[in-house]
Amino acid sequence: MFGSVLIANRGEIACRIARTAKRLGMRTIAVYSAADAEALHVRVCDEAHPIGPAEARASYLSIERLIEAARRAHAACIHPGYGFLSENADFAEACARAGLVFVGPPPAAIRAMGLKDRAKALMEAAGVPVVPGYHGERQEPKFLKEKAYEIGYPVLIKPAAGGGGRGLRRVERHAEFEAALEAAIRESAAAFGTSRVLIEKYVAAPRHIEIQIFADRHGNVIHLGERDCSLQRRHQKIVEEAPAPGMTADLRAQMGAAAVEAARAVGYSGAGTVEFVADGTAGLRPGAFWFIEMNTRLQVEHPVTEAITGLDLVEWQFRIAAGERLPLAQEQVRLHGHAVEARVYAEDVENGFLPSPGRIAALQWPADVRIDAGIEAGSNVPPFYDPMIAKLIANAPTREAALDRLKNALDRTVIAGPRTNLAFLMALCRAPAFRSGRVDTGFIDRNLAALGAIPHEPDYAAAALGAARLVAQSFDSSTGEVVTDLGHSDLGNSDLGHSEVDSPWTARDGFQLGGTRSVTIPIVVDGGSLEATVSYGADGVRVAVNHVAPAEDAQTFAAGADVYVLRHGRQTRVRLADFAARAAAEAGAGTITAPMHGRLLEIFVHLGDHVAAGQRLAIIEAMKMEHTLSAPFAGTVRALAAAPGAQLVEGGEIMLIERDETR
Repeated sequence: MFGSVLIANRGEIACRIARTAKRLGMRTIAVYSAADAEALHVRVCDEAHPIGPAEARASYLSIERLIEAARRAHAACIHPGYGFLSENADFAEACARAGLVFVGPPPAAIRAMGLKDRAKALMEAAGVPVVPGYHGERQEPKFLKEKAYEIGYPVLIKPAAGGGGRGLRRVERHAEFEAALEAAIRESAAAFGTSRVLIEKYVAAPRHIEIQIFADRHGNVIHLGERDCSLQRRHQKIVEEAPAPGMTADLRAQMGAAAVEAARAVGYSGAGTVEFVADGTAGLRPGAFWFIEMNTRLQVEHPVTEAITGLDLVEWQFRIAAGERLPLAQEQVRLHGHAVEARVYAEDVENGFLPSPGRIAALQWPADVRIDAGIEAGSNVPPFYDPMIAKLIANAPTREAALDRLKNALDRTVIAGPRTNLAFLMALCRAPAFRSGRVDTGFIDRNLAALGAIPHEPDYAAAALGAARLVAQSFDSSTGEVVTDLGHSDLGNSDLGHSEVDSPWTARDGFQLGGTRSVTIPIVVDGGSLEATVSYGADGVRVAVNHVAPAEDAQTFAAGADVYVLRHGRQTRVRLADFAARAAAEAGAGTITAPMHGRLLEIFVHLGDHVAAGQRLAIIEAMKMEHTLSAPFAGTVRALAAAPGAQLVEGGEIMLIERDETR
């Protein structure tokens, strides 16, 4: 076994790899960008080395800097985790040249499966069923559109390289093809460095079934069963489970054999996942599944396979990389019970799933499920990387029990600061179709409203509780004297509460005040202005927002000027209003600001242009996703405050539009 390992990754996967490496007696070596100097993975490893600025291309994607860090640390091997350079053949070859073992497959296997069009040709030659489509060399837009018409709509435009749903577009009608192709090419080129795409038939009611395979360097290849990853949003996995609902032993053997043949066809070794799409219109059945791609790395969802097999897949990776044989033969693999994993993302579900970076103000995990996390209280979630911050994995003897355990664990999870998808995950766990195993990859996108992923009016009870917390912090509890004048116009600039996060506070904690007074205070609730009515006297205080009293089934956490209220998995942020900003907003100023931290990719208007309501203005990239900004009303562009390429903070000004009332 190796004496040391450099983990060429960050976040929860770096922490997870370090856990197994330490158990095996290895010295663990972390790397970090400027944005991750205080990250959890830096502290859980035995030592850590800086590798560059925050942008991934100059740090986690820099082969030269990673190899240099490994040399400085005298690492014996490099584990790439997933994402970043985990499927980069050049990186694997650079490790070999530097005398470092790459904990992954051979470079030739990575290259063979890295380009989806060539991988499909290999699979066809190996007798593995593939989805009908065009996987050839010609890339002229007119030709690709003709091929899409021949295949028949709906079709998928897929990048020839990469994964994770980036650059993938579903096209329903012939007239929509050019715009979808343009967007797919742009995103693919930015993410994977190539604009090559392929066109595939969209399978009706698609189920996403993947087979975990392992191969050693002695010619042995086995599979460890399947995972169902059908709960996706825009082709990004959210909940995964094993085994797949409706899977039979015979079909598992058939799909497993196809996956093993796929691995043998490219001379594979190490951990890999062969992904299939299945026609779910009549349940899983033989002859109705097709190869879509092979991920030549460990998968995000590997813990559910670990849960039902009792194996440590990272340990297997290390042992195979060290030249050992597979620990088990195929007939020795046993599956027990059921496991389900939920990915926790830092994102604003009600606002189009926009990324939500920021500092973790409070954090509490349940104790009865597995947690793979890369954060802790006080951690900063930077805007430069994927928004996934943790995974909750529940297992039990039955699927129903595993889902119940996951739902209860999500309900007890506390994350304050960045917005998260916790409430959304809870809704998924309660959804009758998911509970009965009747979902496909389009289920979430078809049911966003039912799952709560649409704009909601403010939670007035939560807002009132946050306002009550602010009121409580504005008085000296020992004397009853007012410390901060709630009616004064500079309150928005005052720092109420503590510079550090304190203990939770609920309406039941209460507070007493002296004198008699009633005031109306402006507050900002999730970026919008509201008013809270505060009435207090010798017998206490009453606070209401929109005539609603404070919630009694929520917790609050104060951090600086903000109070975060957590209720049923949903977060409400409350602070006293900045009166000047509020007056400007009421005057109808059309300042277009960044809705999250990110990089300004493109601006589509010029100074003096007239824009229509809803017209596309700019694109921001944050946490590996593109987001389009649109004009809130018709008007004229009067100022441009940022240029393409600029790194923006949340709320940073991009342009000013003057409302044109005459048009």
